[in-house]
Order: sequence, then structure tokens, then C-alpha cells
Amino acid sequence: MLFHSGSEPQAVPVKAERLHFSEPLELAGGGSFLGYELVYESYGRLNAERSNAILICHALNASHHVAGLNEEGELGWWDNMVGPGKPIDTERFFVIGVNNLGSCFGSTGPMSINPSTGKPWGPDFPVLTVEDWVHAQARLADRLGIVRFAAVMGGSLGGMQALAWSLLYPQRLAHCICIASTAKLSAQNIAFNEVARRAIITDPEFHGGRFYEAGVLPRRGLQVARMIGHITYLSDDVMAERFGRLLRGREAGEAYRYTYDIEFEIESYLRYQGEKFAGYFDANTYLIITRALDYFDPARAFGGDLSKALAQARCRFLVASFTTDWRFSPECSREIVQALLACDLEVSYAEINAPHGHDAFLLDNPQYHQLLRAYAQRMASNLGLAA
Repeated sequence: MLFHSGSEPQAVPVKAERLHFSEPLELAGGGSFLGYELVYESYGRLNAERSNAILICHALNASHHVAGLNEEGELGWWDNMVGPGKPIDTERFFVIGVNNLGSCFGSTGPMSINPSTGKPWGPDFPVLTVEDWVHAQARLADRLGIVRFAAVMGGSLGGMQALAWSLLYPQRLAHCICIASTAKLSAQNIAFNEVARRAIITDPEFHGGRFYEAGVLPRRGLQVARMIGHITYLSDDVMAERFGRLLRGREAGEAYRYTYDIEFEIESYLRYQGEKFAGYFDANTYLIITRALDYFDPARAFGGDLSKALAQARCRFLVASFTTDWRFSPECSREIVQALLACDLEVSYAEINAPHGHDAFLLDNPQYHQLLRAYAQRMASNLGLAA
């Protein structure tokens, strides 16, 4: 857990927990998944009424480790948002972070052993959707005795999961907090995902997804996939400010000397990000999660009418976007807001002026954090939670 020590919030080690589920999980793509494990972390304390729980849904390459220090001494990916005295205050709320099924950070995924073969699942791992993750999360909530969440919250792909919660389990959450997200990917977004997937699949070390058995990793493909993704997470302004057109190791006025190696600082940064990513992320997981992103479209079952899809919701909503986010632009959030208003649902919307692009939802921004702090305080008041 996290606690106060003196005047400054201090992060202390948090331990991940593991739950096994033996009952079949029916999947949206058909069939069911038999026997799986979910890893999660929790922060704060669940109150006697079990009414103060918030579920945090993670994005593509994140995990259950939302806040604090894990056993490896790594800080949670949203530690600036979740903790004592932070916008999502763990002195008031009990926060849960779950690693999704199919991930590579502890929950059952492609790297896990397939009991029917005794080998890693690899490419045989079932196709998953956002809705499948939500159903699995609901089962975890059942195990923890949480009938209704104070809120389900997430950014990017996590926001899609929060939105799906409001539709699949409308009575089980009081608030949906959807940040820098969308109700469906644009064709351009699907195209970026496909280029990244092709980089992995065409890597000679991919071996049709059975690279575990070959004892190799498709590092080059993963590196390129991450580089492509990272370009879309940053705004042009941020790239220009950080790197501009700076050349590495060149004196002013020095003649160009083309090489196949790094020449510009931005190239160095992207390669670093790619190499780091390839060292900890699983290629099959990347393929599974990006496909789940592509598939998400709750309006599809309603002839493309998002307002009809959202009419199932019963909770209150906070939707937030960032002005320079061109991956999931403010227009995507406004579409959600307009559909919610058409259903006479209560929604608050904020379009935050931030230069960072899509990554802004992970970063420190006073306006953004004050928005979440104020909303969480009002949410706690509405739910009758003690200060």
C-alpha cells in the first residue's frame, strides 16, 4: 500500500496478487477459455460498505502495476495520479489495477503454458476483445467481494475498457472516467497498428509466433513496432522542442556523410525506445492487444449509432481529451460526449490544453490533475465517502 510519511507522500513496495479462475470464460470471438490467472495490485483500503473501490484499466504496454514501487523497485505507470494525497487519493479510495488476460506481465498470456500441449500458447492463444477483458475483470471484482465500483477509469485503451464497463455492467459502476480515448479506431489508427504488426510478423525470428520454441525473439520487429507507435504518442511540437533537426556528433557546417546508422537525435531516441521495449514486451501479446484495439466498436451492434449503444449506461461520466492528441483526437471524445448527451446521461467534458500529444494522459499537467482531483472529490461526496 501507499502511506504518508511526514508531509510528502512516500511510495513503498506493493506486492502483486494472483487469482486463479477455473470456470470457462466465454469469449466474444466464439468458444471459451478454460483456466486462467489474473495478476492484480491494490492500493488503499476497501471500506466496510465496499463502496470506495476504483478499477484502473491499463493501456497497451502497461500492466497491473499502477502506483507505488513493485518488488523490483519500479514505480507504477500512473503513480503521479494514484496515491495518498494525489488526484485519486488512496486515503479515501481503494484502487485496483489488473493485468489483462493475454498480457505478458503475469496474467495468463501467450507466454504461458498451454495445458493441452505443454508448450507456450504462442499464436494459439485465443483472440481477445476489450469486452472479454471487462468480463474477466468483473469476475475478479466478484472474488474481491466488490459488487459496484465507485468508478472504472482508464486512458487510451484503458478508456475503452471503462466505456465497455458502462455498457456491459451498467449497474456495477457509479462513474466512468474515460481519458484520451475513443469509441472506435479510425482507419488511420488501424493502419498504424497493421504496419506495426507486419514489422513483427515479417521478422525472420518470429517463426509464425513460435519463437519461444526456437529460443529466439523477434527483437527487430518489436523495435520497429514500438518506434511506429511512439511517433503517434507524441505531438509534433514536443518532437521539435526535444530534438528538432539536431544531428549527432556533427559540428556546425560540417559536410553531410550519409550512413545507415543514427544521424539525427530523434532517430537515436526512437531506437532507444524500440530497443527498451523489445527487451520486456512479448510479440504475440502485441499482436493480440492491437487487434483488440481494432475490434472495439460498441456501436457496431446498433447499426453504427453510438447513442443507441450508450443508452444502456446508467453511470455518470467524465470524458477528457488533450488538444495535441492526434492519435485519439478531441473529436473522438466529443463524439462520445454527444452520444451520452443524446441519451440524457450526466457527463462532464474537459478538453485540456497540453503540448504532449497522446502521452499527455500519463504526464504531470496542473490543469489535468486538478480536474481529476476535483472530480474524484465530488465523486466521493456523491457516494457519501468520508474525507
